[in-house]
Amino acid sequence: MAKGEIRINEELCRGCGYCEMFCNSECIKISDRISSLGLPLPEIVNPEKCTACGFCAWMCPHIAIEAYKYV
Repeated sequence: MAKGEIRINEELCRGCGYCEMFCNSECIKISDRISSLGLPLPEIVNPEKCTACGFCAWMCPHIAIEAYKYV
């Protein structure tokens, strides 16, 4: 069961891949989808493994990710 939820604002995302690099649970991967700016978009691939640690949100230079922890 997931311990949290990650939300990615695709309008703010610039496809840098930091979210994928810093996700210890391997929940985020850069997908084949392309944003309106022509940049690759991340996707949540293993939401059940998410611990909502927030590393992806902290490392995002464009503030495109929010992490919510379930209590």
